[in-house]
Amino acid sequence: MASYRIALNFEDGVTRFIECKDGEKVLDAAFRNKINLPMDCSDGVCGTCKCRAESGSYDLGDDFIDDALTADEAESGLVLTCQMKPASDCVIAVPTTSVACKTGQQKFAAMIARVTPHNDSAIVLELDVEAAVPAFLPGQYVNIDVPDSGQSRSYSFSSAPGEQRIGFLIKKIPGGLMSNWLERAEAGTKLELTGPLGSFYLRDVRRPLLFLAGGTGLAPFLSMLEVLARTGSEQKIHLIYGVTRDFDLVLVDDIEAYAARLPNFSFTTVVAEEASSHTQKGWVTQHMPAEVLHGGDVDVYLCGPPPMVEAVRRYFDDNGVKPNSFHYEKFTPNAVVKEAA
Repeated sequence: MASYRIALNFEDGVTRFIECKDGEKVLDAAFRNKINLPMDCSDGVCGTCKCRAESGSYDLGDDFIDDALTADEAESGLVLTCQMKPASDCVIAVPTTSVACKTGQQKFAAMIARVTPHNDSAIVLELDVEAAVPAFLPGQYVNIDVPDSGQSRSYSFSSAPGEQRIGFLIKKIPGGLMSNWLERAEAGTKLELTGPLGSFYLRDVRRPLLFLAGGTGLAPFLSMLEVLARTGSEQKIHLIYGVTRDFDLVLVDDIEAYAARLPNFSFTTVVAEEASSHTQKGWVTQHMPAEVLHGGDVDVYLCGPPPMVEAVRRYFDDNGVKPNSFHYEKFTPNAVVKEAA
């Protein structure tokens, strides 16, 4: 019997994955997995179980009333989980916390496979997962416990979902907790991770994409590009990768490899430092030609430090740019800021 993977994204950033059998309603599948999604009637009458389907195909049937879900709401992607029967893998945004649904974050273990420094700027951390490969959406992050510190740090996956070896691009910070620990870390060391987390992830690709990466904010886009390459996306995709110094430009060879695999993918690298000899100098917003905005018919994804996020938002407002959708994630050197749209 066919089954579909359903990602339930809760408003506190926690994501849980469940299997939904062919012909099974999402609400029933969640209960079977001991996740209590909001509900009162379970008959399509009250509307309590209303969520938003962000990707995938499904059937809502006609056994619900307009007071529970209007035709306009259904057209916009709202669903009643008590009526929704998936016809593919789906992503569903649940408008409440994971705790309210009697579930929570997942923990898993992984072993260090390789630690690769890139200049004095970044570190690529590769881990081999001990047991089942964790499910996540391209763009999401995990919290990694720093051994013997009682603290954790948040990092986006740079690898694609489904791989036994998972990767992260980590900013190298002088005196940083994780940076210092990784300098002496040995292959085979066990790490504890919590996740996946975050509402910054690749949605259904139905129009051109504009990716804006700041520094190690490149990581989630590498995950997204791998997924897009594997699925043979035919949409136009443009990445603008901005850094402070020349040495901060890392993994450019990886980006070039995606340009070879994705015929409609292009990218620009930008260095802010005035002393740089790089061809494109300045800020990301100074290298955003009109053609990559497609007159607003574009989905924009942005991951970078807070000043970059705010600068792009101001640029859009000041220039009347209104993309079809705008998803962003801010991060500081030590953590992902829990703000995304």
